[in-house]
Amino acid sequence: MTEGRFDAFRALAERRGRPGVRLLESLAAASAAASGDPQSWAPAVAAQFGLPSAAGLGPASYYADLAAHHGRRHVRVCTAAACFAAGAGAPLAGLRDALAGIDPQASVQAVRCLGFCYASPACLDGDIPCTGPGIADQLRGRVSPSAPAIPAADATGDPVVLAGVVAGDTSWRVWPEIVRTVTPESVRAEVAVSGLRGRGGAGFPVAAKWAAGGAPDTVVVANGDEGDPGSYADRLLMEADPARVLEGLALACLATGARLGLVLIRSEYPRALVQMRAAVDRAYTAGHLGRMIHGSGVDLDVHVVAGAGSYVAGEETALIAGLEGGRGCARPRPPYPTRYGLWGAPTVVNNVETLAAVPWIMRRGGAAYARRGTPGEPGTKLVCLSERFNRPGCYEVELGTSVRWIVTELGGGLRDGAELAVLQVGGPLGGFLAPDQLDVPLTEAALSGRGASLGHAGLVAFDQRVAPEEVLRHVWEFAAEESCGACSPCRVGSRRGLEISASGTGPGPEYARLLRVMDQASLCAFGRRVPAAVRSLARAYGDRLAGWDR
Repeated sequence: MTEGRFDAFRALAERRGRPGVRLLESLAAASAAASGDPQSWAPAVAAQFGLPSAAGLGPASYYADLAAHHGRRHVRVCTAAACFAAGAGAPLAGLRDALAGIDPQASVQAVRCLGFCYASPACLDGDIPCTGPGIADQLRGRVSPSAPAIPAADATGDPVVLAGVVAGDTSWRVWPEIVRTVTPESVRAEVAVSGLRGRGGAGFPVAAKWAAGGAPDTVVVANGDEGDPGSYADRLLMEADPARVLEGLALACLATGARLGLVLIRSEYPRALVQMRAAVDRAYTAGHLGRMIHGSGVDLDVHVVAGAGSYVAGEETALIAGLEGGRGCARPRPPYPTRYGLWGAPTVVNNVETLAAVPWIMRRGGAAYARRGTPGEPGTKLVCLSERFNRPGCYEVELGTSVRWIVTELGGGLRDGAELAVLQVGGPLGGFLAPDQLDVPLTEAALSGRGASLGHAGLVAFDQRVAPEEVLRHVWEFAAEESCGACSPCRVGSRRGLEISASGTGPGPEYARLLRVMDQASLCAFGRRVPAAVRSLARAYGDRLAGWDR
């Protein structure tokens, strides 16, 4: 049994002389109680920590959760891809009108993705989700709030990350033995044999990232800041099988020598926060976490941290900046986080789905995992289908599975006999495929050859009800709203791209230039991927968006 908890997170912060998430938590509390601009309350919060006013105003004016005005009743309305496709952007204005009539003191905030892409449109009334075409009546109280569970199924015959969700496979089966008998080098070697790559979008080899850490003060972060509209796989895992995520995190900490693990979860996922925190408590009680775990001599402290509302804060350097209490802006690399991350400590960031695969690999062997998928991209992937499909939900498939088979067989095609116009793959920065381009394997290599990207592997279907110009403007709106602003090519380019796409004048030489500048000069993948996404959209629509693929 463990000898009890220890607060390695606070100890690291204090050793570095920084308040970290305690500052963001205090700012969140002040924001909820205040009615004015951050200028009126953020400096006082910073002063409580002995910090200058800018240290409070920076994050308070940056994060959506802090900067947004919160009325007596606060409703967050999803305006992301799946909800946009379901209602062509109509829900936001309609819900504002509905709320104004029943609760004049209510505030409405547009957000991007609440993880209910399978039941769009969606909103959060406080922390209570409302979904489907009747959300206005749900907010009025005429009908009870509707928040259906995520439909989940395995399409491989032997699920890896969905083993607990669909097959009842229990977690914490390998950790008690491995923590006592297996060396960090052996864990890394087994994962290297598996060929597991990051499932958050970058696809970096997991074992190589782990090997780059390894210093005594290494920190491992489970990235649950799943901001890609169209994907809700991480939400499913954190809500339905949080112990598997924690076991994967524990194995990653063992492999890197880390004594501190963090789980960062989007504030838009309130139930995931509750479930993960409860799972951490149970893990300490069972002796899986704490000091001298299972008599091994290994110490491991795990904390769950809530995000504050920012898409780019899921990028690993921006995520680290947020954990430090700052604005969630991307940072130049090198130095890479594995060398200089959270408060200067080596930091390994792994996506939730990535970590959920590790217990299976350690129990069944890396070679068994490597035989799944394709030789170049082994393993399985969770694919999320949006509300426009007949059978929306989260499916585990082997990499290399045909996209058309996923759309027609798993998804059952589009509902109500609708005709597919374009398919968004891998989130807003992933790319788009035309209906005649679906005969492509679900791999990064194959999709990149079509101008798309695997990303989180969310599939959002757009039918013919939505005009191509509206979809293009929607992509640019997302880019302009979610750019962290750290670099001029992305900050200025995304806003100018939105202006041009909304002007009705069509693309000109300036548009082609700004795409080139964003692609070549942006600081992080966000700005660099926007041009590829809008070009792929224009190609997918063909003559209907002629000239926009410059």
